Amino acid sequence: MRTPEVDYRKLRLSDLRSPEYRHLLLLLGWVGYFILYFLTENLIPAERCTPVHCYWDDFVPFCEWFIIPYVGWYALVFLSLGYFFFYDTEDFSDLSKYIIVTQVVAMACYIIFPTRQDLRPEAFANENVLTAICAFLYSFDTNTGVCPSLHVGYSLGLLSVWTKRKETRPWFKVFIIVAVILICMATAFVKQHSVVDIFAAIPVCLLAEWMVYGKRYRQGVFKSNKK
Repeated sequence: MRTPEVDYRKLRLSDLRSPEYRHLLLLLGWVGYFILYFLTENLIPAERCTPVHCYWDDFVPFCEWFIIPYVGWYALVFLSLGYFFFYDTEDFSDLSKYIIVTQVVAMACYIIFPTRQDLRPEAFANENVLTAICAFLYSFDTNTGVCPSLHVGYSLGLLSVWTKRKETRPWFKVFIIVAVILICMATAFVKQHSVVDIFAAIPVCLLAEWMVYGKRYRQGVFKSNKK
């Protein structure tokens, strides 16, 4: 069994600024995100939000099967963070910074230019476990604050970090690539996002990529080519 990189049992509050533990300060980004998420979800009414729609949305049918990768996204994000938290603090820091950048930019967009989508079906053609999950999701996740898509933003962050790792096995890289593609598609097929939201996340991710890895791109040094 692999030994954790950091022994958190020795952690004291005074140690948070030390090189060994300072990556934990990035967890504060999640506190800020949940506060902003609560505010944007509850204080910006749907009537103030601009509907997002494009030509291609009309050709994307609702498909309940895509709720599987859509919900699987939550597990992929938190399991990845959990793995890096214990076994690779550098990648934990990189992924956390990537997520924080996408969170900050997306929340700024949601506040400055509030958006919503009106794509959800009024009724499901089928009644099964998958549509029940969709209905449950719709019940608490509002149709506002949609552009850019954080599902897409986080997924591209996961793709970036996992594929740069020398330690990542080829089969897992293939899995991550396929999973990210399915997750991005799922945002449209379960009618949580417009196709516009998917493409709007790309420049946000390019900014995050530059902020997290820009120096290493210039130096040509990544973990994938280190020993």
